[in-house]
Amino acid sequence: MSPRRWPGPVLLALLLTALTALPATAAPDHAAGPPTSTHTPAHRTGAREAAPAAPLPSLSATTTQVASGLRRPTALVAPDDGSGRLFITEKSGTVRVYHPDTGLERTPLLDITASVDESGNERGLLGIALAPDFADSQEVYLAYTAPPAGAVTLARYRLDDKRLEVLLAQEHAEFSNHNGGQLAFGPDGNLYWSIGDGGGSADPLRAGQRLDTLLGKILRIDVSRACGPLLYCVPDDNPFVDTPGARAEIWLYGLRNPWRFSFDSADGSLWIGDVGQGRWEEVDHLAPGRGGANLGWSCYEGLERFAGGTCPPGEEYTEPVFTYSPYTGGCSVIGGHVYRGREYAGLVGGTYIATDYCSSTVWALRPDGTGGYEQAEIGEMPTQVTSIGTTAEGEFYVVNDLPGGLHRVSFAREEPTCRVERTVRAWGTGTTVDLTLTNTGGAPVNGWTLEFPLALGQTVVSDWNTDLVQGSNTIAAADAGHNATIAAGASVTLGYLAEHTGDASPPPRFTLNGDACAVGR
Repeated sequence: MSPRRWPGPVLLALLLTALTALPATAAPDHAAGPPTSTHTPAHRTGAREAAPAAPLPSLSATTTQVASGLRRPTALVAPDDGSGRLFITEKSGTVRVYHPDTGLERTPLLDITASVDESGNERGLLGIALAPDFADSQEVYLAYTAPPAGAVTLARYRLDDKRLEVLLAQEHAEFSNHNGGQLAFGPDGNLYWSIGDGGGSADPLRAGQRLDTLLGKILRIDVSRACGPLLYCVPDDNPFVDTPGARAEIWLYGLRNPWRFSFDSADGSLWIGDVGQGRWEEVDHLAPGRGGANLGWSCYEGLERFAGGTCPPGEEYTEPVFTYSPYTGGCSVIGGHVYRGREYAGLVGGTYIATDYCSSTVWALRPDGTGGYEQAEIGEMPTQVTSIGTTAEGEFYVVNDLPGGLHRVSFAREEPTCRVERTVRAWGTGTTVDLTLTNTGGAPVNGWTLEFPLALGQTVVSDWNTDLVQGSNTIAAADAGHNATIAAGASVTLGYLAEHTGDASPPPRFTLNGDACAVGR
């Protein structure tokens, strides 16, 4: 989360050394998600003062399907009007209404299909936000790609008179992917909008680091009033208002495809899921007021220097707080929300939940109080989730792309059936890591695979008591035959020797046969 400056030749040499074992060219582009919430008043969320009772590995996330028949849903939002409804966008340009008592309404709430270009996998109606005074104004804000050339477009739709009013558009003709599309009102009352870098592989438009384009950015504008010829105003404290040649609407830059972001209703901080090029998916977390931050793309993908990227001299880059490799089966991070509801406050209160479009892994992240973040895999979502949304009371729902369903998310405490203790000895450019794996469940484990990530720049040289395979930064350590059975309450030891390029930290999380393990020292 803290900015790091990497301008000097010595640090540059270190980074290049760290990449000597990596391919010289950029990894091929992968799916950038599907056709790739609004501010919740404090009085509606409740229980946020309660400290979470469950360690992350003790959490279990499950889903229950509550509706079907949606056509490629892309986003969902809840009006804070006492109705209990959810509004769900469909790629073609319709918004459907769901109520837990009556189900999914057949007739759309609104239909702007005539104004939407849904050609290609990632174009279409992508995002929705409701005006803070929606109960009175009936104003809906929509992000979509418009014909004839796919311009990413922000418009206001008035439900009372069915009028669509375009507020802002950015040309996006070269490629059909990386449109972003998240809309959310921040705690300051301004509207924030994410736009991808313009598409293609490896940022061919060099948009991420440019300030003269809205591509690869999160914007911040005031839609409650008009200024001159604009149907919106640019807040005076936007970071680039006085920068020659820069678009004044820009709030953050250096993003690739920030498909989904959200504000924590408790502290106003901003969480962003930014889809990676092919080696790293990332989650960013910024304190309130961090306008002007450079999130790195395309100089960096995750924490790694991106081969062939654009690196303007003297820039400060804000590091992601969490990265994972798509070599684990993922392809596109789906950013979620910090849980601030009532029902599961004692379990997941203050915990950020995200997933991945391909792997369906549920990621749980929580600040650890020392500047770092606890992390764990706590379950699986349905296949191809495109968006995580909340009710007005802060409870979680998700929509999935195909076959097009709505699912309610539940959390439970499920004690981990494994525990891993770590002993690390580091020196120079090497480190040895001894792991003690304990079966804390009530039944024996017959055959096992322990999966975990390595820090950037670590490469396993040798291992013991395991059949270990490294893929990118991910490790799959299987049993060695003689230790395939771990009796209930029993332990096995295994370990590895690794070379590193400066970061000798041990693995932060482990899964045993797919289940999250508690982590000791």
